[in-house]
Amino acid sequence: MELNIVWFVLIAVLYIGFFVLEGFDFGVGILLPFLGKNDTERRAIINTIGPFWDGNEVWLLTAGGATFAAFPHWYATLFSGFYLPLFLLLMALILRGVAFEFRSKDDHPLWRSTWDWIIFGGSLAASLLLGVAFSNLVKGVPIDANMQYVGGFFNLLNPYALLGGVVAVLVFTLHGAIFLSLRTSGDLLDKARQAANRLWLPTVAVSLVFVVSTYFATDILTHLGVNPGPIPVLTTVALLLSGWFARRKHEGWAFAMTALAIAATFISVFMILYPRVMISSLNPAWSLTIDNASSSPYTLQVMTIVAVLLVPVILLYQGWTYWVFRKRIENKPEGLTY
Repeated sequence: MELNIVWFVLIAVLYIGFFVLEGFDFGVGILLPFLGKNDTERRAIINTIGPFWDGNEVWLLTAGGATFAAFPHWYATLFSGFYLPLFLLLMALILRGVAFEFRSKDDHPLWRSTWDWIIFGGSLAASLLLGVAFSNLVKGVPIDANMQYVGGFFNLLNPYALLGGVVAVLVFTLHGAIFLSLRTSGDLLDKARQAANRLWLPTVAVSLVFVVSTYFATDILTHLGVNPGPIPVLTTVALLLSGWFARRKHEGWAFAMTALAIAATFISVFMILYPRVMISSLNPAWSLTIDNASSSPYTLQVMTIVAVLLVPVILLYQGWTYWVFRKRIENKPEGLTY
């Protein structure tokens, strides 16, 4: 297998890992002001993701760095064309991270409430922007023969992309509600279960509308055919099963199903893209591909050696973190860090 294909797959894996892991803590952040009715409950909610949220974001940073090194033309076109949305995404992630750390610095209710709403806003904005961005990648954006984005900000705010943003918000919120049902106890556990049950049906409905829209808004029919294979179908099946398991209080299986649905969704995204990395809506021949956007073979060789040495260590460390902090959070002030 050629190294540019290997790195396309690895970058896809990094983004998928990010969305599966960061997706649930985006969801937890969105649910924070609604499920937490007092300071202790909100602290407990934040503590469910406290050990994980910053490590989860490393997947996005690594994906961006790998894109820069392996496919510099992709990186240049993406970050110049999507400059404003990516800037807003960065601000949302920064403010959200600051809020996690600053919230506990003062006991004043207004201080803590302000940071809680910043966590909510940052989580919501990041989810929406990421959904819009990836929907545009699948749909195609105006790129000229020089690999330059020639559209404007409002080109990115088309109905299909906005629908994709809404789907991302709903799916991540459902993912977060089920995660909370795994990590909380007492009244919070009951609230998390209720939230998951209420979110499931609208999430499935909007997701199905988005799937149908994909056949009209993208070139999936010409690229993959009417039957795109089992993986996109798996997305719908997993999402349906997540609700079935959640209603029977099998939170572990429900969480596995939402994680599988997210993973299958983004596998489908990269299936639609391949061998392209950015689709030109002006002329298919002007699309960026893994061939015309990649680095030199030597660069890819060096990157591969580094990845083989370091990635297993990182995976083991993050897996160990999840194992150490696997227990449920008690809804009691003592023992809460955030």
